[in-house]
Order: sequence, then C-alpha cells, then structure tokens
Amino acid sequence: MKILVTGFDPFGGEKVNPALEAVKLLPSEIQGAELRWAEIPTVFHKSSEVLESEIKRYQPDVVLCIGQAGGRASLTPERVAINQDDARIPDNEGNQPIDTPIRTDGAAAYFSQLPIKAMVQAIKEEGLPATVSNTAGTFVCNHLMYQALYLADKKFPNMRAGFMHIPYMTEQVINKPNTASMNLTDIIRGIEAAIGAIVDYKDKDLKLIGGTTH
Repeated sequence: MKILVTGFDPFGGEKVNPALEAVKLLPSEIQGAELRWAEIPTVFHKSSEVLESEIKRYQPDVVLCIGQAGGRASLTPERVAINQDDARIPDNEGNQPIDTPIRTDGAAAYFSQLPIKAMVQAIKEEGLPATVSNTAGTFVCNHLMYQALYLADKKFPNMRAGFMHIPYMTEQVINKPNTASMNLTDIIRGIEAAIGAIVDYKDKDLKLIGGTTH
C-alpha cells in the first residue's frame, strides 16, 4: 500500500503550520505501507492542482490530507466535505471566494473514504484525544478534502481519500491564552496511529458512536 500524506503551508499570519511540520517528520513506512509526504499551498484551487500532480506522480492507494484547526483540542478525522467555498479570511494569494461551488460537476458533498471511527479509536489508544468531526469548515481545508474525494470519484477510482484536522502546536499558543494545543511529538504520534488504522481497516470501519447532538 502507498499512502500520500499532505500538509499545508502556514496561513492566517502564523509562522508555522503544524500539519506541514508533522508530515515532514513521519516515517517512510508504517505497518508495511509506504509513505510519501507533500507540501500543499493554502490557496484555493492551486491546492488541488498540486495534489493532483502528486497523485499522478506517486500513484497512491490512499491520500490523507492534514490541516490545522486552531482552537480544537483533539485530532479530528473529518466525515464530510461540502461543495462550497466561503472564505472568512483570504487565502495565501488573496483569494476570498464567497458562496462559490468548488466543482460544478461534483456532488453536493463527499463522505470520507477512510475508516474515521477506527482512526479515532487508534489515536485514543495512544493516549491522545480524538473525535470525529462533522464539519471541515469552508476554507481551504474543506476545499482540499472535497477536491481529493472528487479526484477519487472522477479520475482515480482505485484511490481512497480523506482528511484529518489537528490542533495548534504548543508554540503557537504562547500569546493565545486559554487556547487548546498539542505538542508536535504527540501530533505525529496521533497521525501515525491514524495511518495504522487506515492500513488495518481497508474495506470497513468500526461501528462506534461518533455522532454529536449539535
């Protein structure tokens, strides 16, 4: 199995992005699966162009995109991506689409093709907080997740794709009182555990409670 793991460059005034810092330090192999990482620009559409180029070059069986969700306290595999860009802030090239479809020929939404419940369970077994997320937002993270699943649907039918958000690194919250964070070593451990679950649960997921009331 070949797995492509992506991480975004810094955005929103941050000097670092824990997603990129983490994926750069992942091992080259987890449970027999070969890993490759790629840096993705935090730019609408350009992000998916870079992703598609990496997919064509590497021909992965799985794509796992990683993104920063500042303020979240746990690692959160995403359940769904919606066909909508609605940017609260500009991306790294000044684009700020409002209520814009990502793909006019795509589905209204795509569900993750990865075992999100098993990923959560594996991360928890590492002693780290994890929950299923039911919204990837409407910024470039949702955009890239949607695009990855669109590509799996339209161009790369033998590939599975999904997305996981991670918290700020501890260094990022020094001047952000009462803001959740996680140290980089634990973020990496959590991503590794999630990838292990992806390897173990190729065609199924665990039947565990992962929903919320609101």
